[in-house]
Amino acid sequence: MPPKRSLAWLMLLLIIASVRDAAAGPLAVEIIRPNFTATSYEYIDTAGGAFLESRNGAFRAAVFNPGKQQERFYLAVLHAPSGTPVWSANHDAPTSSSGKVQLTAGGITVSDTSGTTLWSTPPLRSPVAALRLDDTGDLQLLDAGNATLWRSFDNATDTLLPGQQLLAGAYLSSAKGETDFSRGDYRLGVVTADVLLTWQGSTYWRLSNDVRAFKDTNAAVASMSVNASGIFAVAADGALVFRVSLPPAEFRVLKLGSDGRLRVTSFALVNSSAPISGDFVSPAGDCYLPLQCPSLGLCTAAGNSSTCTCPPQFAASVTIPGSCTPGDGSTLASPAVCQNNSGGAAVSYIALKPQIAYFATKFDAPTNTGVNKTACRALCTASCACLGFFHDTASMSCRLLGGKQLGSLYMGASDTSLGYIKTFSSATKSGSNQNSSSPANHTVPIVLPSVAVFLLLVVLAWYLWWRSRMSKNGKKKKGKNSAMKMYLGRQKTPSADTGGYNADADDDDGDDEDIVIPGMPTRFTYQEITTMTSNFATKIGSGGFGSVYKGELPGGEGLVAVKKLEAAGVQAKREFCTEITIIGNIRHVNLVRLRGFCAEGSRRLLVYEYMNRGSLDRSLFGRTGPVLEWGERMEVALGAARGLAYLHTGCDQKIVHCDVKPENILLADGGQVKISDFGLAKLMSREQSALFTTMRGTRGYLAPEWISNAAISDRADVYSFGMVLLELVHGRKNRGEQEAPVAGENSDLPSGWSSAMTSTASGTSGGGDEYFPMVALDLHEQGRYLDLVDARLEGRVAEAEAARTVRVALCCLHEDPALRPSMATVVRILEGAVPPPEPRVEALGFLRLYGRSYPLPVPGSLTAMAGSGTMSNASSTAGGDSHLGEP
Repeated sequence: MPPKRSLAWLMLLLIIASVRDAAAGPLAVEIIRPNFTATSYEYIDTAGGAFLESRNGAFRAAVFNPGKQQERFYLAVLHAPSGTPVWSANHDAPTSSSGKVQLTAGGITVSDTSGTTLWSTPPLRSPVAALRLDDTGDLQLLDAGNATLWRSFDNATDTLLPGQQLLAGAYLSSAKGETDFSRGDYRLGVVTADVLLTWQGSTYWRLSNDVRAFKDTNAAVASMSVNASGIFAVAADGALVFRVSLPPAEFRVLKLGSDGRLRVTSFALVNSSAPISGDFVSPAGDCYLPLQCPSLGLCTAAGNSSTCTCPPQFAASVTIPGSCTPGDGSTLASPAVCQNNSGGAAVSYIALKPQIAYFATKFDAPTNTGVNKTACRALCTASCACLGFFHDTASMSCRLLGGKQLGSLYMGASDTSLGYIKTFSSATKSGSNQNSSSPANHTVPIVLPSVAVFLLLVVLAWYLWWRSRMSKNGKKKKGKNSAMKMYLGRQKTPSADTGGYNADADDDDGDDEDIVIPGMPTRFTYQEITTMTSNFATKIGSGGFGSVYKGELPGGEGLVAVKKLEAAGVQAKREFCTEITIIGNIRHVNLVRLRGFCAEGSRRLLVYEYMNRGSLDRSLFGRTGPVLEWGERMEVALGAARGLAYLHTGCDQKIVHCDVKPENILLADGGQVKISDFGLAKLMSREQSALFTTMRGTRGYLAPEWISNAAISDRADVYSFGMVLLELVHGRKNRGEQEAPVAGENSDLPSGWSSAMTSTASGTSGGGDEYFPMVALDLHEQGRYLDLVDARLEGRVAEAEAARTVRVALCCLHEDPALRPSMATVVRILEGAVPPPEPRVEALGFLRLYGRSYPLPVPGSLTAMAGSGTMSNASSTAGGDSHLGEP
């Protein structure tokens, strides 16, 4: 290029730059006045199109185009150091690069190129004198007297800042994407009872269910906020209802992401650009999100990520990438298809495999209760808004699925509901070839009836032979159980005698086939269990009747814990049958589920659902891993209490567990808490209590009535639970670390009874050698509840919560079973629905006797009792802790 032409171009660029600089508006600080206009072009040189900055420099108001795309511009407030949008005005009506933001005496407007108003503030009570950006990030319209006419804090979008409240009835809405601020389908809402995350109206997270949340009172929630200490939901009078304590940080941003996750990002200072570690994220797992996979995709957790596949009987959609459609060619139901069903397409349902769950069934209340599956299906069929349903036979609950579309599915190991997806089958499909005159069509009406008659005759002949054989067998076994014989879940067949069950190998009594138990779990062969446990390669625990091994169900259907019963004899078989009978027929979220069993000769095994965090004692008493926080301990207590309450009052027959202890409380990710090991349980009618002739249970948790020959009721479990509750408070075993054996290792006496013979209490400091229930009673009388709390928590416990927990634990330990609360009452106390009663100190004096070497308040000497017949089977559970999770 010639020198003169180059010089001309240079001069032209300088002129354009000077014109642009002259046109660019200055960045105002804190205040701007009416008759102000901002466009993206005018403020192109400021960071993100900013035209107003807070006095502390932490926030800016801008004409903002997220991701630097050129199609969508928003009036937004940004956290300047991190570039995070914390509020937007015209989120559902973005303007173009030439759109305008105007401030007049009437308020703020955002318009497009043609001058059409896309968004504006509502009518105001007086003229606007100024627009102010506060140091908190609140954008405010002020009148001439500096009174606030309108503020962005009262019109939250997807973010809460410190000092901002989300009132009951209001909600945050997620953006559709990182560069599209239009309202998405996720909501964070505040209701009087809780704080919820919802998708298309269905709940997928509750603050009350989060293990990090504490509940302080039972008052109605009035608002939610975030500050330097954490997240808070408060009542109208300012009392705390829920709180999540977070590490101290000066500034936090609570944001509902476009992916449906709630995140709290913390900064050391309001002007910090980089967040500090330890953010709050909920839900934590990918598969707990409603739409982690496209519609009807099956989400499977894989480490820190997840994978999506189509469930059985569904195939990948050819029109919507990633989503799943019925494999039989039918059409998924939708309100539009339902309402336009003029062709008379038939409604049908595709059943999902057991344990395939849907997020809404975990948190939302049932649509109907007390209805069977047929009635539930009819309700869905009658409603065009229904896209499917889940029905739980155990609880007779029906949940109808609605919304614009169905979300993704996940494997829920503890979910007992079965799902059914609603479809429409085309009426013309089956009838499209009705008028065909091919010879094959004329042959079908002749051949099919003939085949049907032949099959009917075969079945009838087999049935008559089977009745004849069963009649002969019944005469041979006259005097034995004449009920229908079942091979523990499989009907007896001629091949059974030489196949999977070897009657000759049974070293008990050969009558396993006589046990008739409705609704039995899956029966596995010994070879199948050997394969699923890799020949019992990974031992994860042991119990009084055997060991526990880690395994995996065939087909990758989930991990299991296999309990191999190694003890032989009548007692072993009795425990085996009891566990199958009880666990196989009850379903509750806080009771471990029996997935299957094996019965081949003397080989007896139980297959349980796998709990990956193992038993409570490992997390609570372990000194190497992370400390179990107070909120987690209370969730464990509440979950265990709910499980026991269901055993006592929710079943057809009252079930007394008889061995409640931390080793029999299992934990898993996601806050799952389950009661395990029902081998010692006893069935009781609702009207009676039973007097057991054999001592049951484990040292340290036995109620006094086991020794005093009193009737054993469900209140024995309440006593054991009270001991566990004290251990949750203390973080250590209740009995002294140096406790001597009791008259030989086969005696399972309550904690403190052995130390009563060998040592005396040295005070009330809660030392390792002292009997902690006695210490708890002493400090309760002094009102020193925080002195009882696990020192590893470093004070992260409210005194009121510690006091409530200790009081309810002591009430559970009353010597007279009639004075102990029921487990249902304990649940209500732990939930905060009712205040804890005051422990009766006179009914707890025996704790001091046990702890201070006074004579035992029971008939006979300790030595005599240790050697009596009532103790003969106690050794079967002494230290026999059954773990169904990771070691």
